[in-house]
Amino acid sequence: MRRTLMASLANRLALPDLSLLPEERLTPDRLRIELLSGLTVALALVPEAVAFAFVAGVHPLVGLYAAFLVGLITALIGGRPGMISGATGALAVVMVALVAEHGVEYLFATVVLMGILQLIAGVMQWGKFIRLVPHPVMLGFVNGLAIVIFLAQLGQFKVPGSMENTGHGMGGGEWLSGMPLYTMLGLVALTMAVIWVMPRITRFIPAPLAGIGVVAGLVIALGLDVPRVGDLASISGGLPPFHIPAVPLTWETLQIILPYAVILAAIGLIESLLTLNLVGEMTGKRGGASQECIAQGAANVVTGFFGGMGGCAMIGQSMINVKSGGRTRVAGIAAALFLLVFILFAAPVIELIPLAALVGVMFMVVIGTFAWNSLTILRKVPATDAFVILLVTVVTVMEDLAVAVVVGVIVSALAYAWNNARRIHAKTYDTPEGARVYQVQGPLFFGSSDGFVEMFDPLTDPSLVIVDFADSRVVDQSALQAIEAVAAKYEAAGKRIELRHLSRDCHRLLKKAGHLMVDSDDDPDYALAVDYGVRTGIIGGH
Repeated sequence: MRRTLMASLANRLALPDLSLLPEERLTPDRLRIELLSGLTVALALVPEAVAFAFVAGVHPLVGLYAAFLVGLITALIGGRPGMISGATGALAVVMVALVAEHGVEYLFATVVLMGILQLIAGVMQWGKFIRLVPHPVMLGFVNGLAIVIFLAQLGQFKVPGSMENTGHGMGGGEWLSGMPLYTMLGLVALTMAVIWVMPRITRFIPAPLAGIGVVAGLVIALGLDVPRVGDLASISGGLPPFHIPAVPLTWETLQIILPYAVILAAIGLIESLLTLNLVGEMTGKRGGASQECIAQGAANVVTGFFGGMGGCAMIGQSMINVKSGGRTRVAGIAAALFLLVFILFAAPVIELIPLAALVGVMFMVVIGTFAWNSLTILRKVPATDAFVILLVTVVTVMEDLAVAVVVGVIVSALAYAWNNARRIHAKTYDTPEGARVYQVQGPLFFGSSDGFVEMFDPLTDPSLVIVDFADSRVVDQSALQAIEAVAAKYEAAGKRIELRHLSRDCHRLLKKAGHLMVDSDDDPDYALAVDYGVRTGIIGGH
């Protein structure tokens, strides 16, 4: 189902034929596509970085430096070529309280510690746990982020200068109205139309770049009075200077920054690894989760020492890169370097670009990112999966990605445990010798242990009871305790119980729990058949 989803997403994005553009060969045509894709991404990064800097309560250059450094380092050594990283809103909203209460220097120190934690996660190979994220959670993640990207663009429909400290520009300030609003909407629609039509005419220039170029040229030529990048803030600056965070190296400082660093590291890795999976599915090539953790960590450590606000993978810009044909590390490197060129030399030109063009690009990203087929499969998938999709979507929009994913995984895990707990049952029959056999069906673990105990009737069963685990599996300590509880009841009733067909790992669990094991001579495949004895607990054979 996931590959079907990603295939349809790729079709909606009008992706190039991967067989014609192999990632391994950097031909002149491929280099052109990568460089133009990087330019498109860099243009889209500017207003995002500035807006997220406002959200965090720091200078716009702090966001731009983060976009440059994080984007460059992750493009060089990240786990998935084609991914774009930079300053993100998911991290910015967590930084607000820290900056407001302690100042920007503590933010820089927190970003360094955040990077160290991510490096540890990468070295310990904790990134592999992203495999535990179920597909319904992934769908909710995609849909939630599409909605977040859409809502973030609405701030551009406000009077210029009203976006500061407003959370993606959605806070205070007056909305555009009348002719300025209609002009803005018309330019957004024109940008989207160019992006939609361009692949049907030529793929020589990435469609998003063409949309930005056409609308920017029109606005500049006609002298239209519309919001532009320069209305957000000046992006002119120098090279990011090396700067050791000016915070006291004390236990008190660690107590302040550690909670924020842990939260930021978790959010950054979750968003990056989910984006890694998404881009990997779309391009047909898997990425390295642990390598991505290391790249994100290294990027944030460096960024914290160069006056940046830190960052992680950006799904919107990653989708722009994929849509524009970016497949290698060249596109990400080019995007970062183009951004630096904007800051150092081209700020006056970039500041003339109308915001409507960039909003149009992001709206097309929203359309391409949202899993529209999830609206139809909600009626076809199990109710629990449908609930998880909706839950993760809503929590992503209302809270943040990390909380949404954790909630989704917990709900999915509880639903899985409950479904397996209800599977426990037993078929019973009596042998010619007068023994009663219980053939246990389903896994025996903490969720099904009570149901397992309730299956037996020590008072009415014969003197010998055989419990056959050939179609079951003993999973955890709760299962062992349940077996002992059943055995104790039969012992109290003066009856004998035998356990048969326990697998080798169950044998190890029982042995580790301190029970005496005696291998059965007539059960070589399982190497274990034990019975409950009066003196030592579980002993004996068939």
